Amino acid sequence: MSTLNATLDAVTRRIIDRSTATRHDYLARIEAARARTVHRARLACGNLAHGFAACQPDDKAMLKNMVRSDIAIITAYNDMLSAHQPYENYPEKLKRALKQVGAVGQVAGGVPAMCDGVTQGQDGMELSLMSRDIIAMSAAVGLSHNMFDGALYLGICDKIVPGLMMSALSFGHLPALFVPAGPMSSGLPNKEKVRVRQLYTEGKVDRQALLEAESASYHSIGTCTFYGTANSNQMVMEVMGLHLPGASFVHPDSPLREALTDAAARQITRLTETAGNAMPLGRLVDEKVVVNGIVALLATGGSTNLTMHLVAMARAAGIIINWDDFSDLSEAVPLLCRIYPNGPADINQFQAAGGVPLVVRELLSHGLLHEDVNTVAGFGLHRYTREPWLNNGELAWREGADASLDDGVIACVARPFAPHGGTKVMSGNLGRAVMKTSAVPVNNQIIEAPAVVFDSQHDVQPAFDAGELDKDCVIVVRFQGPQANGMPELHKLMPPLGVLMDRGFNVALVTDGRLSGASGKVPSAIHVTPEACAGGMLAKIRNGDPIRVDGRSGELSVLIDPLTLAAREAYRPDLRAEHIGCGRELFAALRSQLSGAEQGACSIPF
Repeated sequence: MSTLNATLDAVTRRIIDRSTATRHDYLARIEAARARTVHRARLACGNLAHGFAACQPDDKAMLKNMVRSDIAIITAYNDMLSAHQPYENYPEKLKRALKQVGAVGQVAGGVPAMCDGVTQGQDGMELSLMSRDIIAMSAAVGLSHNMFDGALYLGICDKIVPGLMMSALSFGHLPALFVPAGPMSSGLPNKEKVRVRQLYTEGKVDRQALLEAESASYHSIGTCTFYGTANSNQMVMEVMGLHLPGASFVHPDSPLREALTDAAARQITRLTETAGNAMPLGRLVDEKVVVNGIVALLATGGSTNLTMHLVAMARAAGIIINWDDFSDLSEAVPLLCRIYPNGPADINQFQAAGGVPLVVRELLSHGLLHEDVNTVAGFGLHRYTREPWLNNGELAWREGADASLDDGVIACVARPFAPHGGTKVMSGNLGRAVMKTSAVPVNNQIIEAPAVVFDSQHDVQPAFDAGELDKDCVIVVRFQGPQANGMPELHKLMPPLGVLMDRGFNVALVTDGRLSGASGKVPSAIHVTPEACAGGMLAKIRNGDPIRVDGRSGELSVLIDPLTLAAREAYRPDLRAEHIGCGRELFAALRSQLSGAEQGACSIPF
């Protein structure tokens, strides 16, 4: 393997130094839990009898035998979400595979799984980010029965994987393995879907045409095929060594997927105390593993949501990272992938071009990943340069591609799509933010124009329809941060702003809300922190203020006299109406406790 990149080494060392106290406390806590043997061996007979009362006789016999493993299954199954529908029968499949190796599986609990695609632009979207912390707490309730020697986690989409990971790390004395279900087959090309959306925004096609296009794009079971947060989650988890090698992007219901699911059940038993080869998740996930996750995100141009989720996940393991770490690594890590919205290809074309094994191989060969890490497959990230296949019906791994099979989708480090990662950290007198530069043409990354200010995303489309935005402008959509309204995603802004760009106007978006992986070609400074309702400068911006958004240098500034800005009174809208309806009133206490975006937008005091 190549010598470790100097920036990667330096960032890792400073994360280790910064996290010394919190990591020490975390490891002591999970070691104490492990030393107390917090599983069924410590339960009183009445407790234990309740824990296996519903089991079949042979499972009861095994659970009475304390040398047999009991594996928790935490599932995010529901049959409305295409990505999670395949999980319907996974518990039974996993239980069968576990029994074959002398272990027992029990569904310890289910967690909610909502889809930002369904709730986009709706009141329910304001619950989305907060659902991550609810998922973490829900999984903890299931694991709190202390019956278990390890856990399998079934989840894929936006907030589900980070929430499951936070809970798994809270129970970090247990080994854990994440079980993906794979993407849907390719449907209507993403570029065509976006074209129809923009035509609908301009009133050139009707709702039926739009629905047909959307239905042809999102058309079957599996994860949506664009490179948004769901697929970014899978990429990051695999490179962090928490999936089996090559497992992320194999289609649901394929024979290979079935074999990988069975293998996941067998592998978790090898990581337990009872197997004599314990690998607790809290020890597996160290500073190097977290850095590998950040590199995976940057090198592939993944979702900006992970700039919050990775912070929260790392803190759950006592590891403190911030956006400066993302920024510095981004300068060292080149962009190796073009997956929509960074390019025309979808995740299936990425998989066909060489997929995760090729990306890992390329990064390792240039010292851009830590190889010396633990994974659920064993020690060393080199294991993740291999791909799974069926050899006469039996699961095996072989070396993956050593060069791209489509260099328009996966590039090499020597000839990357861009010399820096796909995420840029922004800063200036408006605060700090992030921009997904990988999808924005270089000539559109610097915008200086007057502000047009909105306090609600729902007011942008009427202004567009009235022609009020037919000019060079920076659209400011504020009071969309975590404490204001739960930090919804603002994808419905993209079609009208994309139309304005097509009309030749210089346009950018600045917001304390989110856009995840689908911001597309519009230069967007998002996750602005501090948010407007928590003392952020966005609350002082007025229509016509000149704003500079520079995706190359990272500047995010309002170009007015500092004394004038300081003297302005911050605007404070009445947000009470946005806190009622669609269950939002139930989340009031949680919403008020959310930290800023750079601190993970988290309510849990890790």
